[in-house]
Amino acid sequence: MSQNTRIAAAGTASTDLTLRKSNGHRVMATSLALAISGAMAGHLQAADEEVSLDTLVIEDSGIQAEANPYAEEAAPYKARVLSDSRHTREIADTPQTMTVITKSAIEDSGKTELKDILAAQPGITLGTGEGGNSFGDRYIIRGYEARSDIYTDGLRDPGLITRETFALEQIEIAKGPSSTFAGRGSTGGAVNSVTKKANIWDDFTTVEGGLGTDAFQRYTLDTNKVLSDEVAIRFNGLYTEAEVPDRAPAEKRREGALLSGVYQPLDEFKVLADYYYARSDDRTDPGTFMNNGKPDDDAKYVGQSGLDFQETGADIFTLGFEWELGDGVKLENKSRVGSTENSYIVTAYSSRSGGTRSFGGWQENDYIGNQTNLTIDKMWGDVRHTVIVGGEYANEQTDAGGYSATPSSVVVDPYNPDNNAWSGTKTRSDKLSALELETISAYVMDTVTLNEDWEVFGGVRYDRFDYALDTEERTGRGGVIIPAATYEYDDGFWNGHLGVVYSPWEHGNVYVSWSTSSNINGGEADAGTNCGYGGICVDDAGNYASADPEQSTNWELGTKWNLLDHRLLLTAAVFQTTKDDVIEGGNDSYQTGGSLNTGKNRVHGVELGLSGNITDNLSGQIGAAVMNSDTLKSFDEENEGRSKANFAEKSANAQLRYQLTPAFAFGGTMTYSSEMLGGQPDEGASGSIKLDGYTVYDLFASYQVNEQLDLRANLQNVFDKDYYTAVYRGGSIVYKGEARNAQLTARYKF
Repeated sequence: MSQNTRIAAAGTASTDLTLRKSNGHRVMATSLALAISGAMAGHLQAADEEVSLDTLVIEDSGIQAEANPYAEEAAPYKARVLSDSRHTREIADTPQTMTVITKSAIEDSGKTELKDILAAQPGITLGTGEGGNSFGDRYIIRGYEARSDIYTDGLRDPGLITRETFALEQIEIAKGPSSTFAGRGSTGGAVNSVTKKANIWDDFTTVEGGLGTDAFQRYTLDTNKVLSDEVAIRFNGLYTEAEVPDRAPAEKRREGALLSGVYQPLDEFKVLADYYYARSDDRTDPGTFMNNGKPDDDAKYVGQSGLDFQETGADIFTLGFEWELGDGVKLENKSRVGSTENSYIVTAYSSRSGGTRSFGGWQENDYIGNQTNLTIDKMWGDVRHTVIVGGEYANEQTDAGGYSATPSSVVVDPYNPDNNAWSGTKTRSDKLSALELETISAYVMDTVTLNEDWEVFGGVRYDRFDYALDTEERTGRGGVIIPAATYEYDDGFWNGHLGVVYSPWEHGNVYVSWSTSSNINGGEADAGTNCGYGGICVDDAGNYASADPEQSTNWELGTKWNLLDHRLLLTAAVFQTTKDDVIEGGNDSYQTGGSLNTGKNRVHGVELGLSGNITDNLSGQIGAAVMNSDTLKSFDEENEGRSKANFAEKSANAQLRYQLTPAFAFGGTMTYSSEMLGGQPDEGASGSIKLDGYTVYDLFASYQVNEQLDLRANLQNVFDKDYYTAVYRGGSIVYKGEARNAQLTARYKF
């Protein structure tokens, strides 16, 4: 962004900005940030034609009411800004790698679960049901656990549940440590889902229905109703069910709703509220198993009728306001009260016993959160400062227990299984653990425009927390009785970020940034006393409260180029993340025994990105990451030198859409991942369990029948590739990617 733009925006939210229109030549990106900068600086030319654009005021932008308000107009695959107002500059001027999947890209992909969308992104992989938990969404970003780093509209979204996309505007992925914004965690990054919100601009209703292979059916409703000049409500609804492709009787059944409202008595003040409801009733497929060092391609789903189930739910209420106080000052507040639950029994085949093995558990999460931000955007002398002073409060409570089945196993043929072989009883246990984690945080951030070419971005945050975990007496592995225990402590930690952006060119910049994050002992709420998976860890002397928070530091050098009338964004970055004072599990990662602050590991690599309009008719979102990981220090010296588990050194995703005629468009997606090794998160990859790399292709096409009706067809996994996305450390569970499947969707607007 030019200096004129940066300075003109200070102190006002409605001033027209003067931007130069680019007639620059199309350029090819190289892999290194400085190389791209030099190449583009030599080839871009700018005309003097000026275009007057509105600033971030959505009401004046001319965007259709049902369109994504954060996307670049006429470039639906390109997000212009992030939804979190603490990111005060456009994505192109933010010194951090940001991947944003817009609503249009989500719809074209045909993917409807957050897990599937994220798993296709470069640098992101999935985890399995380790730690006695996680038959829910579990992500690994740049090699680091991120299952607790999921946010919705800027507030933490706790709980391992199944997350759908029917009510989302876009998905924002911040890469690298982000604790100044996110609080604890976020070593590899954080994910923020942005929901659809009521607006007072226009009435609209969109009904969508889809049918497909594998008994697929999906129905959604999106309707916005303006009740007066000041009040509007919006409702999004979902019902969907389908068999897991080629894995029946494994199946999914989901329903959900998002009801949002807005009250805006003044242009400068509005109140927003929403209630989110979600339920799932699935028979989850745990995939296959390792056979002679490879996933068994021929094994079928062995889940048992009357035994297997997974039920998740969410009830979340959010209330907030935004108040433009004038003279560049804005006050925002949002509060959330919510609960989630996840209960399951999932049956897999055990090659050791020749029979089934069931994993069962339940978890209930209650959450209260509040965030307040005061933004001051002013010219102080000749320098523009955008200062944010804010605070957060969060209280998370997690109760967890297990399920037992009698009989616990039945003999099945994994290649021709009898899914009705089990007959017996299943019992839900009483509460076995109860965690309460209370956090109070304060932060200050400033983005400073020094002159025409230089901008500095920095911030600092302090988090203070109280941790309390109560566990009941229970039977552990090998029949060992584990006595009841209580673990309580409190502590605090500082984090910060600093970035410098140099913009000597009208449409491009280079930047360098530094950021930190912290993880606390026991900070993965779902893990309880499973030390090796983020639960509470106790050393040989009985210490746990004396553990320092794990510390992560990231350096990033990158460049961003906003081309073709701001409709195309090219990015490239080199980075290195180092995690120190790692808390490590002991011989049994499912118990509390471990070592405190004895480990250290590192991930470094290069990430490239493209989003937006490549030509007038061709849109795309493309990303690629090449990374390397290394265990630098460990309590067990045998772990040193190992790479991280479930970590792909190379990954890429490319989604392209071509508008052939005004009514007809078609496109496809390519997803690539290199091989991955299994292992425990804190110990690294074992090397004995390996998943081969894969490339999967999807196709889609859409046809606009008339102004009200359009059709979309999706074909997933075109070549019916057998591929695998994650492996349990012992090889008994290997997640299998979906087989070929197809859907046809009709959407009607009125």
